[in-house]
Amino acid sequence: MSTQAMAGLRDYLTGTLSTSDMMWLVEELTSYVRKDAALEPYTIEELHARIAKSERDFAEGRYIASEELFGDLDKEFHFLEKEEVEGLQLAEAV
Repeated sequence: MSTQAMAGLRDYLTGTLSTSDMMWLVEELTSYVRKDAALEPYTIEELHARIAKSERDFAEGRYIASEELFGDLDKEFHFLEKEEVEGLQLAEAV
């Protein structure tokens, strides 16, 4: 990830999360950083298989609408105001 992208993510998170939520996130992510196992990238075949499965799941109605997902996250983590969840666009999150 580029330095600019990391800075943007940092600014977004610090502007969105409360101090306690930020500390929780840091503690959760620290455990991943400390793991000795290196992450391996997906092969193109694995990516195609994941896409195909996701397309099948969507066609068969096995998905969660973004409004429901953000609502569940808000209930669990309490870090977004209702108006922010309703107005959040996927492009803004990326």
